[in-house]
Amino acid sequence: MAVTTLADALVVVVAFLHAWFLVLEMFLWTKPFGLKTFKNTLERAQASATLAANQGLYNGFLSAGLIWGLLTSPPAQAFAVKTFFLSCVVVAGGYGAATVSRRIFMIQAAPAALALSLLWLTR
Repeated sequence: MAVTTLADALVVVVAFLHAWFLVLEMFLWTKPFGLKTFKNTLERAQASATLAANQGLYNGFLSAGLIWGLLTSPPAQAFAVKTFFLSCVVVAGGYGAATVSRRIFMIQAAPAALALSLLWLTR
């Protein structure tokens, strides 16, 4: 039971992170906090704001999918939903780390990979 609780707690953390990414990319991208977070200039942020908002929306869908996995039943369906969305996060985080910044691996992919590993230990 403890592994299941820990796995679900990490799923909550990953879902929260992606909801936060939505806020950063959709609403704070051109604000001082967003500029500092992404080490961006105002000019570059303004030029890429539409793309960032689109990326933020996708992060919101990942968050929603993880929450869906936490709230759904039966357990086999919940497992499948969480596995799918955590896998999407790991792939997206790996791609981001390879193409944008290695920091993305630690912030996005690693927590999802840990949650996915713990989830699979519950089987």
